[in-house]
Amino acid sequence: MKRVITLSDLPASLGVQTLASSTDGVMDSVYFLDDDRVVKIFETASEEAVAEELKLLIHCGSLHVSRAEGGVFRVQNKPALIYRRCRGESLKDAGIDEIRQIGAFLRDFHHLTAGRRSTNERLFEKSRLARMIRETHTDIFDTLLKKNDLTLRDEGIIHGDLFLDNALFLEGRLSCVIDFTQACNGDFLFDLAVTDLSWCDSDEKTEALLKSYGATLTLDEFRPYREYATLFYCVNRYLNGGNYQELLEKLV
Repeated sequence: MKRVITLSDLPASLGVQTLASSTDGVMDSVYFLDDDRVVKIFETASEEAVAEELKLLIHCGSLHVSRAEGGVFRVQNKPALIYRRCRGESLKDAGIDEIRQIGAFLRDFHHLTAGRRSTNERLFEKSRLARMIRETHTDIFDTLLKKNDLTLRDEGIIHGDLFLDNALFLEGRLSCVIDFTQACNGDFLFDLAVTDLSWCDSDEKTEALLKSYGATLTLDEFRPYREYATLFYCVNRYLNGGNYQELLEKLV
């Protein structure tokens, strides 16, 4: 929780009676409202980016995604959204069955977003990663990027951040996928590789992910995507003061 707010910071029209801080949200501030709503205050995203998330959630309303109520408003001059509270918990480790469920979710999500355009910056492009690497002044990152000859496609809108903590399960079933703030146009297999990076710690799990998604490529064919996703988040963690070493060890 990044920001301290009180009931007086929220519009009276919301009819909020109780407000409780949450440990959810790494970059943003999340509060529980009454029994069945939450408010998310976006600390870094622009109002335009939050509006893009809202449009995407409405478009994908047939899937297990966050349900937003109303439009974008401001709390202490930051954009905010109200969501229906998602039931369930995120996983520490994913089993084969959970991996199959998240693979099927991504398949259906990409089916809905294929060919759609987002006004958000394409965060995962090679040109942007190259700029990020220059900021690190670290030669190994530059060497690893030059070794990866992957050509990323623009197939539609991707989640881009589907790590374990962005999916909730209730009684063994996927109940909600959250945090679409980084959603932008990109390559669907990169999106799948980000999921693989967090959810799969063996070839057996990766194969289950690919099969449930409906991908026909082999592990060798998927490897460049896995390596690119690993490098991207390794550099991202480096720049944000996170633990990047465990990802770097996967690449060298």
